[in-house]
Amino acid sequence: MSSVEAKPALEPAPAGEPPPVERLRQPLSHYLEAYAFVGLLVVAALFFSFWSETADTFPTGTNWQTLVSGNAVVAIIAIAALFPLVCYEFDLSVGAIAGLSAVFSASAMASGTPVIVGIGVGVGIGVGVGLINALLITRVGVNAVITTLGTSIVIVGVINQKTSGTAVTGNIPASLTEFGTGSTLGIPRPAWALAVVALLAWYVLAYTPYGRYLYAYGSNRSAAKLVGLRTRLLLGLTFVISGALSGAAGVLLVARAGVADPRVGDTLTLPALAAAFLSAAAIKPGRYNVGGVLVAIFFLAVLNSGLALAGAESYVTSYVNGIALICGVALSVRLGGRKET
Repeated sequence: MSSVEAKPALEPAPAGEPPPVERLRQPLSHYLEAYAFVGLLVVAALFFSFWSETADTFPTGTNWQTLVSGNAVVAIIAIAALFPLVCYEFDLSVGAIAGLSAVFSASAMASGTPVIVGIGVGVGIGVGVGLINALLITRVGVNAVITTLGTSIVIVGVINQKTSGTAVTGNIPASLTEFGTGSTLGIPRPAWALAVVALLAWYVLAYTPYGRYLYAYGSNRSAAKLVGLRTRLLLGLTFVISGALSGAAGVLLVARAGVADPRVGDTLTLPALAAAFLSAAAIKPGRYNVGGVLVAIFFLAVLNSGLALAGAESYVTSYVNGIALICGVALSVRLGGRKET
């Protein structure tokens, strides 16, 4: 029999631990902590629904469809950034990869390439860039922040060389744009795409050995190596997955807009990273998770939409996303540190 056995539920608490009554209360406090962010999302939505400045425009079905559809791309990019973040590594190239994918897939389809091939081009570019990031980080030993920042700068150059700073327009297949702008059962199709990506990511992280290994690696790298985990492969795959999802998001961006803006990548990275960091404050406090990403994305979306409808200047969005990123990092550090103690 193992020397360490489970303690009976009614056994007196050892010195320094809370008494049984307090321990019974802990699940409730944890529940409140886990869903406090969801409560903030609901409060924000209710505020803009009844505030005189936005009461006529915010709670409409059209606005909600626009809000959900318009944030599907950045939500997928945030999920992309989540995979390296579980290992406490940072992919700063997610927005740039999405922009690169959008430009090359749109260019391919505009020149007559079949839609399925154009989609493959976009996703394949993301996988390729993710693989380059993975090799530089795990084999060469370059810091992830430096690697992905450098990659994103190179991508900007590639995009400018490809487009000369002008958007790729015209001849985008109607079947693709109809998917990006249409709806099924009253729900925008980009939202369905987000749901599929989110469910797959949630399942991988929560219910597969790979996902459990990632969380173990992020919690204690030394222990992960000691138990025989192939840590370089685990980490490298996160950047490949991140690149693939970012590439898919770029294709979805073309589907929604019908064009590929060469500057769009710059506007995607910050809100995606902010949501990825803020995920540690929702659903599973102290742990980066897919549910938390969705809550964070739509919390930021509700704030930005409400403020825009109220007539706030465009730079207010930068304030909101920047402050959210700082708060997300602070909360993840705070909750993560408390979880370890």
